[in-house]
Amino acid sequence: MIETLGDDFFTEPQVYYRRWREHGPVHRVSFPDGIPRWIVVGYPEGRAALADPRLHKDATGLVELFRHKRADQHVNSQESLLTAHMLNTDPPDHTRLRKLVGKAFAPRQIAGLRPRIEQIATDLLDRLAGRDRFDLLAEFAVPLPITVICELLGVDLADRDTFREQTALLLSTGARSPDTVRAAEQMSAYMWNLVQDKTTHPGNDLLSAIQAPGDDGDRLSETETVSMAFLLLVAGHETTVNLIGNGVLALLRDETRWDALRADPARVPVAVEEFLRFDSPVNVSTLRFTTEPMTIAGVEIPPGELVQIALSGANHDPAHFAAADDLDLTGDATGHLAFGHGIHYCVGAPLARLEAQIAFTALLQHFPRLRLDADVRTLRYHHSTLIRGLTELPVSLGE
Repeated sequence: MIETLGDDFFTEPQVYYRRWREHGPVHRVSFPDGIPRWIVVGYPEGRAALADPRLHKDATGLVELFRHKRADQHVNSQESLLTAHMLNTDPPDHTRLRKLVGKAFAPRQIAGLRPRIEQIATDLLDRLAGRDRFDLLAEFAVPLPITVICELLGVDLADRDTFREQTALLLSTGARSPDTVRAAEQMSAYMWNLVQDKTTHPGNDLLSAIQAPGDDGDRLSETETVSMAFLLLVAGHETTVNLIGNGVLALLRDETRWDALRADPARVPVAVEEFLRFDSPVNVSTLRFTTEPMTIAGVEIPPGELVQIALSGANHDPAHFAAADDLDLTGDATGHLAFGHGIHYCVGAPLARLEAQIAFTALLQHFPRLRLDADVRTLRYHHSTLIRGLTELPVSLGE
């Protein structure tokens, strides 16, 4: 029997993962768009699947598969323009695209951004110092990474509210609607105009840099640049927003955890890895599909099937992580799958880690008595299987 996800999945996905894991690491599930997927919830099976070349990610193949499964799920050219990036490609195309942008996200390059990110974090928190309570997401967790990625890409910060709203629609789960189609069209037009402007007036920014030829003379086409710009803009802030929000909530559910980390801020980098494992900002991986029969954990998956790895579920597999459902700020979260695994491992992971480490260090220093200002049962999450993130996080300074 195929289980259909209920609305409670978005609030408490671990309830589902625990139930499924009792009956094995692989399950067929019906998603809100009506298209069934095979979901991998076990850690070793999920890690292996993320790196398995038999699970394809080619955007053209995915579009054809969706068209076969749901004729009414037509994808127009504007929407396709946003999905033809390296996250939706297989080798050798993926190898080529990743090579052209990978240097910009090397740990040494990202480390050089530390002073500027620290300044942005300090400025945001200084503005909040006189407030008794505020929404930590809207006032800090969202503007910090958006400001960073806009400056890095050379995007006008004044446009952030527009593309943030469009991103939320595009990442939502469910059947396509006129609103999501319109958001895709508007985002496509925005990114296309942005790339055109960078082509004509290149600047000292990443978006201008990735248009330059590589060492071997290869370069991104216009279409590839638009898709890559969209990926970097969206993924470059959305993961960090939810890493900060989910991590702060995890701490404030038990105020002693916040106080313990404040007393030992040197443990912030370790804590960030535990936040990534405990409440992963990406819940379920992006889509993969089979072109031949394959078996995962004794379950045969036919060709032409969609497969996704429950990153958050795998990160709570008790067979791999001791006390997997507990937040352990002194534990070892090494090997978590929050950023994926294999050739599609998140290229922006060094930036997300740095931003989160700076964010938590700054919060602990500026607001040592930060407290949750809402009943945790009233908090709401975005209606997305891909992204795991709150819609708001009310806090007080607890002075």
